[in-house]
Amino acid sequence: MDENAARTRRWRLLGGAGALAAVAAVAVLYGTEAPVGKADALCPAAAAARSAALTPLAHGDIAALNVDRAPKLAPTISFEGPGGVKLSLADFHGKALLLNLWATWCVPCRAEMPALDRLQQSAGSADFQVVAVNVDTARLDRPAAFLDQIGVKALTRYSDPSGDSFETLRLAGKALGLPTSLMIDKEGCELGVVAGPVDWNAADAREVIKALTGG
Repeated sequence: MDENAARTRRWRLLGGAGALAAVAAVAVLYGTEAPVGKADALCPAAAAARSAALTPLAHGDIAALNVDRAPKLAPTISFEGPGGVKLSLADFHGKALLLNLWATWCVPCRAEMPALDRLQQSAGSADFQVVAVNVDTARLDRPAAFLDQIGVKALTRYSDPSGDSFETLRLAGKALGLPTSLMIDKEGCELGVVAGPVDWNAADAREVIKALTGG
């Protein structure tokens, strides 16, 4: 091997070692090589206990509830409140949530809405809230007109005209269609997901809400 070839080989070896060192440094700095179990630790042990309490309640009118035995933080989604105020789930920290995504073109969503309104009216408090987010992306006057028509009074009117919230949940494997509801505890941990409509006035559903809030 001549001197130039040897010099080239040394630079390649040094460059490869440097690249590996840089990758390792980035992994340490940004946590891309997180210790096993670190993600699980984001939710306290109490979340797993609440999740366990929900499991035997997933029957009857709320049999579609899929309980997460190892709760993780709920996906980060953003939406708008009254007057176009920008919000995210983080703004509700400290409150248990029933997050519901719905649309006016979704017939089961429309049928479910009065029960969600009654649930908020009877169970809404400083500790619990129904957060029903409309995801219509066209004819944005329709959601308010529909809610007025059916006499919704207790639900705060949240919307996401971008549709990004549904897409985020879809990519996370949480939403296949509408309506979709997530059970989120006071620490922001997702305890379970319901695909499809539920009669939230039914005793089975009310027991799940009671367990979610620790009541």
